[in-house]
Amino acid sequence: MAHNITFKGQITPEQVAELAKEGFKTIINNRPDGEEPNQPTSADIEAAAKQAGVAYKEISFAGPSLTQQHVEDFADFFNQSEQPILIFCRTGARSTGIYETAKQMDLLDD
Repeated sequence: MAHNITFKGQITPEQVAELAKEGFKTIINNRPDGEEPNQPTSADIEAAAKQAGVAYKEISFAGPSLTQQHVEDFADFFNQSEQPILIFCRTGARSTGIYETAKQMDLLDD
């Protein structure tokens, strides 16, 4: 079974209600706070997700610092999450990378 996921660049708290209307049930954030000025905080996005009834988890890491623990935490949350899932970072590349790594390590449920 294919996973129902979308990779995206940075989202804002204001976009979360619209994403919920589009049917997303879960949001995973792979971007650490403070990477650039005026970047929305994880806490603000989490609060908007809670208000919209969307599950939220931050598993953030700087591009080159992906660890086994990040991948395992991602897979654990991913496997218990309701799909469709929106996974985001600054451009979507980090999120694609952690997903593909978890898949290659056979950590994701079908």
